[in-house]
Amino acid sequence: MENEIIEKEVEQEEVKQPTQKAKKEKATSERKKPSLSVSQILNGEFLTREFVLNNLNFIFFIILLLILIVAKGYYGKQLNDNVNKSQKELDEITAEYVEAKAKLEEVTRRQILVEQLEARGLKETVNPTKVIRIREKKEK
Repeated sequence: MENEIIEKEVEQEEVKQPTQKAKKEKATSERKKPSLSVSQILNGEFLTREFVLNNLNFIFFIILLLILIVAKGYYGKQLNDNVNKSQKELDEITAEYVEAKAKLEEVTRRQILVEQLEARGLKETVNPTKVIRIREKKEK
C-alpha cells in the first residue's frame, strides 16, 4: 500500500514537471514577442502587414481626430487667455470709473458748492422748492 502511494506521488511529480517546463517555455516565448514587436515597430515592418494596409483609412481618421483634439486644446487655451485679458481690462476700467465718480462727488458736494457760489453772491435757498403741476382736462 505504501508503494502505491509512493508511485502515485512520483507520477504526480512527473506530471507537474512537464507542465512547469511548458510554463517556462511559454514565459520565455512571451518575453521574446515584445522585443520582436518593438523591433518591428522601429523597423517599420508592421506597416507592410495586410491588417494595417486594409485599415489605412481608419488609421488616418484616428490621426485626424488626434490632431483635432490637440487643436481644440490650443484654441481653448487661447480663449482662456483672451477672457483673462478682457477681465483685467474690465477691472482697470471699473477702477477708473470708481475713481472718477469719487472725484465728482468730492467736487459737487453741497457744502463745497455753497462756498463757491457765495463768492459770486448767490445764496442757498432756505425754503424748499415747490413743484407746480398742471392737470390737463380729458376730452370726451
